[in-house]
Amino acid sequence: MKTIEEILKQEPVYLNEWKSKVDVISDFDEVYITTDEYNADKAPYPNPDFWNRNKEKMTSLLEQWKPINILFASYGSGNYEGDAFVLFERDGKLYEVNGSHCSCHGLEGGFAEEETTIEAIAHRLIKGKLGRDSGCDNDFAIELKQFLGITN
Repeated sequence: MKTIEEILKQEPVYLNEWKSKVDVISDFDEVYITTDEYNADKAPYPNPDFWNRNKEKMTSLLEQWKPINILFASYGSGNYEGDAFVLFERDGKLYEVNGSHCSCHGLEGGFAEEETTIEAIAHRLIKGKLGRDSGCDNDFAIELKQFLGITN
């Protein structure tokens, strides 16, 4: 297994429906803008005022989320429901967020962080079902094992 120092030196991994921190924030904080829309030079859809408001809100949220160093994030929403996993570092400690929703709602307001360790995640990857989705198109066990240097 890799050390936390080794993990922190890696590029963040975003899988399935997420491309960047913008997408993670968008889903958890109800800002209806994707990474591609946020990075666009002009409104990518017919309502430029809506795009500008969301872009400004996202810029503000990115500043608020600055202490959250996302390391690994995956979100899938197949079969009218969704599952999300986020591993991040803040102040030298690891945290994870496990979010889910049914067809009625999204991830909004569900960023409930829990302090974790590489060993705890490894145990759940090897002995449990972490990263093996049953219907939301969010399998990420293989990629998370590689990211953490878990060989089992």
